[in-house]
Amino acid sequence: MGYLGEEIRKLGFGLMRLPQKDGVIDVEQVKEMVDLFMEAGFTYFDTAWAYAGSEDAIRQALVERYPRERYQLATKNAAWINCKTKEEAYAQFDTSLKQTGAGYFDFYLLHNLGEGRSHYFDDFDMWDWVLEKKKAGLVKHVGFSFHSTPEELEAILQAHPEMEFVQLQINYADWENPAVQSGRCYEVARKYGKPVVIMEPVKGGMLATPPPSVEKIMKEAEPDSSTASWAVRFAADMEGVITVLSGMSTVEQMRDNLSYMRSFTGLSKSQKETLDKAREELKKIPLIPCTSCNYCAKVCPVGIGISGSFTAMNYLTLYSDIVRAKQQEGWLVGKHGQKSADACIKCGKCEEACPQHIRIRDTLEKVKDVLLA
Repeated sequence: MGYLGEEIRKLGFGLMRLPQKDGVIDVEQVKEMVDLFMEAGFTYFDTAWAYAGSEDAIRQALVERYPRERYQLATKNAAWINCKTKEEAYAQFDTSLKQTGAGYFDFYLLHNLGEGRSHYFDDFDMWDWVLEKKKAGLVKHVGFSFHSTPEELEAILQAHPEMEFVQLQINYADWENPAVQSGRCYEVARKYGKPVVIMEPVKGGMLATPPPSVEKIMKEAEPDSSTASWAVRFAADMEGVITVLSGMSTVEQMRDNLSYMRSFTGLSKSQKETLDKAREELKKIPLIPCTSCNYCAKVCPVGIGISGSFTAMNYLTLYSDIVRAKQQEGWLVGKHGQKSADACIKCGKCEEACPQHIRIRDTLEKVKDVLLA
């Protein structure tokens, strides 16, 4: 039995990075993934108004195919995305209800609080508003997702004890990362007795394909286990966790996650030691900590392919292949209809939206100097 009176197992299906076909979400593949997930006894699905096409896809793949009482559906309100009035922010809820067809949401989150984004939820009186949705039976549990400092998290929890849970970015790479401080944020949530939903356990896929030196440590310990499994298990091993969201993009990823999470009971001492070694090795490699959430792209007035540019730079760091890195930049940015790094006007909107606290403007300058020269 999970927290908040819900029977939830420790793996949740994150719907941010669903499989695509010809540039749109492949609903038929999503249906197959949903079926595998449900058949294995897992029930928690996480989407958001800001995940383009995701709410509509889960309506077709889940809501229209399974009894409503058999699963939990979470979605989110991103009031900081192009909302100038509270009415525009509130309208996201109605849009989510319509797109999912779910009737109500088991978990509803004020989305991506922290830094310059938090004030929107205060300005629009969304804390009281979301409680009204709960009283009306349209939401069962209210909480928020968070990307900022443990000090700001504590201030929010002190100001809003009515919030029932918090969603945090937690993974072994960011546990001690001074820019993310996921370990300290987790401790703050536990201090206030708030159960935690974990997001980004595989850091946007980065920990599924870690640097070769990190992968070597894991393969020596467990030759048959995927590197992604280490990341998910690290998160699932923590106390007070409702579920761990994995943003699965393929049927193969779903099968892999189910293979070890179906019977997961915790990490052994030797497994924890392996993760400690992997974390120390990862610290030596200066990768750009981009998870391709693309919140930056949603607010960029120029339309720069920021995450694609950073993926190409990380490729160069890992493999020292400038030719392939430039090809990556050309494909991920130009071929996808986005502007290259040299189009940046330095407005800084991207940095206000970035959950990873990346100095995007400075990093785009490096992309320009290295990959566009």
